This record gives sequence, C-alpha cells and structure tokens, in this order.
Amino acid sequence: MMERNYAIDLVKFFAIFAVVIIHTFPANGEIGYFILDNLSRFAVPFFFAASGYLFGSKITITSRKDQYFSKYMIKILKLYMYWFAFYFIYDVILMYFQGHFQEEWSKYLKEFTLLNIVYYGRGTSGYQLWFLPALIWSVLAIFTFYRLKLIYLLFLVSLGLNIMGLFGQSYSKFYQLEVETTRDAMFFGLFYTTLGFTFAIGFTRLRKLSFITIVSLLAVFFLLQAGESYFIDKIRGGSHGEYFISTIPLTVMLFLFVLKCKTLGKGMFITRVGGKSLGIYVIHVFFINLVTLARNHLGLNHLIDNLVWNTSITIFIFVISYLAYQLLQNAERGLYQKYLE
Repeated sequence: MMERNYAIDLVKFFAIFAVVIIHTFPANGEIGYFILDNLSRFAVPFFFAASGYLFGSKITITSRKDQYFSKYMIKILKLYMYWFAFYFIYDVILMYFQGHFQEEWSKYLKEFTLLNIVYYGRGTSGYQLWFLPALIWSVLAIFTFYRLKLIYLLFLVSLGLNIMGLFGQSYSKFYQLEVETTRDAMFFGLFYTTLGFTFAIGFTRLRKLSFITIVSLLAVFFLLQAGESYFIDKIRGGSHGEYFISTIPLTVMLFLFVLKCKTLGKGMFITRVGGKSLGIYVIHVFFINLVTLARNHLGLNHLIDNLVWNTSITIFIFVISYLAYQLLQNAERGLYQKYLE
C-alpha cells in the first residue's frame, strides 16, 4: 500500500483557498490585491503536479495498470460531466428568470462547440472546470508515453510547450503566440502533471536537497515570481494574474517540500479539508455567482474594491463551498447505501 503523504493535502488546503482568492478578489486593484494574487499563483500548478504525482505513485506499484488508468479517467470524466451539467442547468434557469431567454439562449449555444466542451472545458459559467479536461488529456498523454517508456521525452516536450505557452499569457507583450488560449492541457496542464508524475518515478538527486535549501529556494522563487509579475505588469500597463518561467522552479521546490515533510499536517482539520479540495474547486464558482447576483440586486457594487468585503466574501465562499460539498457527498453515500448496496 502506498504511504499517505499528508503534506500534499495540507498544501492543497492553502492552494484551494488561494484559488478562491484569485476568483473572488478583483483582477486589478491596489498593491494589496497584487500581492495576494501573486502569492496565490502557486495553486493550480500544484494541483496538476499533485494529481500527476498521485497517479504516478499508484500506477507504478499496481500490477493492473490499464485497469487503474481506466478507473482514474472515468472518475475524472464523470466529475467533469456532472459539474458541466450542473452549471449548464444553473445558466438556463438564470437566463429564464432574467428575461430575454431566446436571445440569450442563442448567444449561449454559440459557445457549445465540440472543442470547447471536450478540450477547453468552456461553455458554461463554470469557467474553472477547464482544469478537469486539461487533467484528463494530460493523464492520457502521460500514460501513453509511460507505456512507451518515453516519459522523460514527454517531460522535455511538455516543458518546451509550457514555456511557449507563456507567450500567450505573461510574455505576450514581447511576442504574441497566435493561439486562442494557453490555459489548457497542451501548454499548461501537461507539463505540471508530467512534472508530478516524474517526481513519483524519479528525480532522486533533487530529493537529496536539504530541508533548509528547499525552504530557502522556495522563498527565493516566490519573490522571483512576484518580481516577474510586477515587471511584466508595468510593461503591459496592468492585467496581472499570470504564470511565469519562475513558476516552474517554484512548483518544483514546493513539491520537494511536501516530499520532504510527508507527515506534516497529519491529524489536522485543515489537512482533511485539503483532501476535499477538488470538491471545493468545482462548486465554489457557483457560490461566487450567487454572491455576485445578490450584490448586484442589492446595489452593493461599490464594495467590489473594498478589502474587508472581499476578505469576508472569500472566507464565506470557501466555508460554504466546503460544507456544501460535504453535504453532497453525504447525500450521495446515503443514496448509494439505500439503493445500490
């Protein structure tokens, strides 16, 4: 049996809270928002890396590799399908009650292309769902190259694609990569998922770095990423909130940290919450949408840039998302026990 790494779930707690911060706080604002946004940018790369690591750790010790791969893919695919349907139904209900249904429905359907649904994870108000198809396609590529014994080739190729993809995000001021988006499997998810997978099967020399060295470099790369973001932000005249070359070594050091401290967080409540991070991730945008509707209805839009308001709403959305997902899981278990056992 694979030894549980509690530190991964502990960091996932902070990562999912960081995601809620990114989605709740205004994209552009005063320096406090800029700092919060930058400190939160470790989250999604870490989620991809953790997924790759856990998949790799399991696939390397099981004799039924194809069976485990199929179960893993079906699990993520079902999660994506359920929540895509959830946000679709929510959007339709909202359009109906807001009026002008036929006009809005026609606009809405234009986003329902095969590419958007199958690859980009777009088409509904659940914009965060892009993570799931990106993970599905990334794991498919990883398993294929792993079976072909070419995983390190995939690592190098995905690294090149990730750096290339930054020219569709952070570095577009220097050279604009002509693609629709690079927040996808090819340019983003594949590299970080492969990175995590590679940690599960290798990178033994990096693991020998001392704890002090890892923590020191982690702090350095956090600062370097903030510096890159500030520099790029000045050049582009705003619109920060991206990923950088420095995000790569930052993610590496963060992962070395969790591998060095496997029992960190054991028995802690926030570690258990971190274990539910994917559930919080898929549902939290629903509550953000509800809060936005309520704020608009009550005429409280002047609070958008208010630090106290945003902090309070972020904490509220995080807590309600965790509780709601817990209730959904309990209901699912209850139905399973009642009708399927």
